[in-house]
Amino acid sequence: MRAMFRKIVAITFIFFCTSLAWIFLGSTILYRSSVPAEGLRSKVANTWGSAHEQKTPSAFYQERGTKTEKAIENGKEIERVIETTIDHPVPLDASKINADIHLDYRQKGLLWFSTYQVRFDAVYTFRNPANEERLIRFALAYPAAQATYDGLVFTIDGEPSGNLEGTGSLTASKNVAAGGSTQVAIKYRSQGLDRWAYTFGGQPAQARNFSLEMTTDFKDIDFPENTLSPTVRQETANGWKLTWNYDNLVTSYPIAMEMPAKLQPGPLAGQISFFAPVSLLFFFFLLFIITTMRDINLHPMNYFFLAAAFFAFHLLLAYLVDHLSIHWSFLISSAVSIFLLVTYLRLVVNPRFALVEAGIAQFVFLVLFSYAFFFKGFTGLAITIGAVVTLFLVMQMTAKIDWAEKFRLLPKAQIALRPN
Repeated sequence: MRAMFRKIVAITFIFFCTSLAWIFLGSTILYRSSVPAEGLRSKVANTWGSAHEQKTPSAFYQERGTKTEKAIENGKEIERVIETTIDHPVPLDASKINADIHLDYRQKGLLWFSTYQVRFDAVYTFRNPANEERLIRFALAYPAAQATYDGLVFTIDGEPSGNLEGTGSLTASKNVAAGGSTQVAIKYRSQGLDRWAYTFGGQPAQARNFSLEMTTDFKDIDFPENTLSPTVRQETANGWKLTWNYDNLVTSYPIAMEMPAKLQPGPLAGQISFFAPVSLLFFFFLLFIITTMRDINLHPMNYFFLAAAFFAFHLLLAYLVDHLSIHWSFLISSAVSIFLLVTYLRLVVNPRFALVEAGIAQFVFLVLFSYAFFFKGFTGLAITIGAVVTLFLVMQMTAKIDWAEKFRLLPKAQIALRPN
């Protein structure tokens, strides 16, 4: 009894020390992933481009007028009429927009960033509300301060126009007849990060005869909170064709697409490391039951080396993800850890026990439990099912075992005579 108690205490101590090592390793991985995240994001934005927010173009014409202002003269307040320039907005009658988004991930350090390429093509129709010809000025803001624009074309009624080197926006002007309409077209290719958005001018804004068609080459579409959902969705072979059609819209919300995030190797490796004590606990529990049933005497030092084989998986995974994909890193780490454990136990016990009982148990509790973290949203369910199945198997295997005899707590005669 005392020997069994000392063995359990020793195994518990080994489990506790290994758990502390996993906590330290997991914290180190998360520190390496999260602390430089903003710095890495800034570097990606500087070299690739930042999030795009394309705004509706504005148009206005100017005319001379007067206004009255108050002034102090000789200690008295007087009213003075001065000449000034008045800006009159020109209404936007129609918008026909196409945005083709291609997802193109970029990796920095232990993190993947959701970068994308966008082809933007839009035609806007403006109407001169005045009763005489006016020189209308147009302005279209660039969607991002940190971005590059290839194939940039800005036309008015099909004629190239505008100041393409303007600070922060494209500008142009044209004389439009009274009540006449003119079409402003913009086309470019650019690159961005995390999100693409289209915003309407004004809070709330009005949009007449509005149509925006967005195509994506990814299935996992996500519309952020407080944004407009598409009126039509059509799934394609590679992604989606999304349409926003409005005859006369008044809204304070933009249109936006959040790029799907790729599985992050750093945070994922950290989560797996933090969960590792649970895997080792199940493994030690099952191994203890099997060795007790079969009268296999494993010394606490044997358990120490088995825990080290488990820890080797997470340690190797933590540093392989710097150089290989998360899937290859996981596969190599799993193979190394299983190799360490099986080759060790074949010498300690026998090859069959090492390959069958211990090898399968390690594959289930280390490899499969860890791989459950690849399936976002199903990790807890997968681990719970594995735990319940394990409990069922252990209960069935040990139902007829005389634990008093195994632990030699009480002689059988005393058990039979003990009162109920």
